[in-house]
Amino acid sequence: MEIERKQLRHYADVLEHLKTYFPSPVSDPIMDGYFVHSVSRFLDQVDSLKSAKPLLGNGVKDNHYDTSQQAVFPEVISSVEDMTELLADYCQGMTIWSHPNAQLNVIPPPTIPSITAFIAAAIYNPNIITDEYAGRFSEAEIQSIAMLSDLVGYDPQLSGGLFTFGGTGTILYGCKLGIEKILGGRGMQDGIREDFKIFSSDVSHYSRLNVAAWLGVGTKNLIAIPSTSNNEMSLSALEEALRASLGRGEKVAAIIATLGTTDAFGIDDLAAIVHLRNELVEEYGLDYVPHIHADAVIGWAWSVFRDYDFDDNPLGFHARTLRSLTDSLERIESLQLADSIGIDLHKTGYAPYISSVILIKDRSSLALLSREPEQMPYLYQVGHHHPGIYTLECSRSGAGALAALASMTLLGKQGYRVLIGHNVEMAEMLRERLERHDCIQVLNDYNYGPVTLFRVYPPGVDAEKALHSELNDPEYRSQLLANNVYNRQVFDLIYERVMQGEGVLLSWTLAYRYANYPDAPAVAALKSFIMSPWTDLKAIDSVVNQVMEVREQIANS
Repeated sequence: MEIERKQLRHYADVLEHLKTYFPSPVSDPIMDGYFVHSVSRFLDQVDSLKSAKPLLGNGVKDNHYDTSQQAVFPEVISSVEDMTELLADYCQGMTIWSHPNAQLNVIPPPTIPSITAFIAAAIYNPNIITDEYAGRFSEAEIQSIAMLSDLVGYDPQLSGGLFTFGGTGTILYGCKLGIEKILGGRGMQDGIREDFKIFSSDVSHYSRLNVAAWLGVGTKNLIAIPSTSNNEMSLSALEEALRASLGRGEKVAAIIATLGTTDAFGIDDLAAIVHLRNELVEEYGLDYVPHIHADAVIGWAWSVFRDYDFDDNPLGFHARTLRSLTDSLERIESLQLADSIGIDLHKTGYAPYISSVILIKDRSSLALLSREPEQMPYLYQVGHHHPGIYTLECSRSGAGALAALASMTLLGKQGYRVLIGHNVEMAEMLRERLERHDCIQVLNDYNYGPVTLFRVYPPGVDAEKALHSELNDPEYRSQLLANNVYNRQVFDLIYERVMQGEGVLLSWTLAYRYANYPDAPAVAALKSFIMSPWTDLKAIDSVVNQVMEVREQIANS
C-alpha cells in the first residue's frame, strides 16, 4: 500500500511538472509570461540564423537522413528549453520567402495576422468539422467563403465551399462533384461501376493524376489536351476530343480549366470552354452537364483587378505592367462561369500553408456528397453548423480559414492589387533586362504573371533561332538535349553561389513544355517566381548579372 502511495505521489509530481509544458487554461501571469518567453526565445534563435543568403543557416547540403532513419522513440521527458533549441535548429536551410533574392516558386511570405491566426489555431486546436469543436473558427470559414464568392463574381447567397487539404483537394472535390452529378449521388453508396472521363490541359498541374487515381476513375480515363504555344489548352483539340468521347457514348465527369499554370502562368480560356460545354450538352442531348472546375489556385488573386480603373491607374503601374494585368484579367474575370473554383491562399493570398478553398457556385450540390448524421452517432449533438456531414476530411483545422480571413481583411483589394501588381512589375522588368541579351530567350513572354521562364545559350548561338529549332525541328533533337544539360549547369552554378551567400535563388523545371513533333523531348528552363514585396530592381539586376557571369565561367572552364 505504501509503495502504491509513493508511485501515486511520483505520478502526481510529474503531472504537475508536465502542466508547465502547456498554455494555462485560465489566466495565469506567470505561466502566460513563460509561454510568451518561450515563443520569443524561439524567434530570437531563428533570427540568429539569418544572413545575406535567402536561407536560414547554412543551407541543407548536409542532411542527416540516414541518421534520422535510425531514430527511436524517447524514453524520458525533455524540457521546453531543449525543444526550443531543437525546433530552431530544424529551421536550418528553410528558404526565407520574403527575401528579395528568393525567387524560387509560388510561395509567399505570410502576413503577420495570418501567422497569428495559425498561432491561435495551434493553441486552441479547432476542428471545423462542426462548430461544437470550433466556435467562431467555423464562422471564419463561412465569412471567407462569402468574401471569395463576392470577389470572383459568385452569388454569396447561392454559393458555398470549404477549406481543404491543398490544391489537390480542390480538384478532387470538383471532380467528385462531377461524378456524383451524373450518378445522382449514388456513387457515394454504390461506388463507381462505369468509366468517367476527365479532361485537362497537358500542362495542367500533375495533381490531376492523383485525383483520377485516388477517386478510382483511373489515369487511363484522364484525357490530356494539347496546349498551345501560350501554355493554354487548345480549344480545337478540346472540342475534337470531347466530340470523339461523346460520340462513343462515354460520360464526361469534369473538365479542368487552369487559370494560371505553375510553370508559365498559362491561362485557359474558361469562357470559351464553358460555351463549348453548353453547346455539346444541347447538341448531344445529354441528360447531365459535365462539371467545369477552374483550377485557379494561383490566378484567383487577379480578380481584385475586376473593378480597378485601368484608365486612371491610381496605383501608377508602368504601361508594360498594365498590359500584363489587363491581359491576365481578360481570362480570369470569367471565373464566375465555372461550376467550382480552386483557390490557394497560401499561394497568391499571402497566408501560411495550408489554406486551400474549394469554392462551389451552387452549394446545394454539396448534398450529393453528404452522409446521414446517424452514421456519425458521436457527432453533431449540439451546435448549428456541421460541414463534416459532406466533407472528405473528418479532421479539418480552423487555421487556414482564420488565416485566410486575416490576410483578406488586412489587405483588401487595394493591398492585393499592390502586391500582385508589384510582383508582375518586377517580372516585367526582369524580362525586359533578359531580352537585351542575344544569348537568353524568355520562354513565356506572352504570359503575364509573376513567373519568368528562360533559357541560356553558349557563345556563338543565336538564342531566338536556337529555340525555334528546338521546338520545331526533329533534327535539332540532340542539340535540344545538349542545351538542356547546359542550362542545368547554369542553374547548378547559380545555386552554388547562393549557398555561398551571393546571388538570387532561382528554380528549375524539367519540362516547360515539349517540342512540337512526335515523341519530342522536354524543354527545360530556369525559372524566376517573384512573390516577395521586398524584391526590387537591385534583385532583378542580380538575376541577369549572375546568369551572364556563370555563362562566362562555363565558357572559360
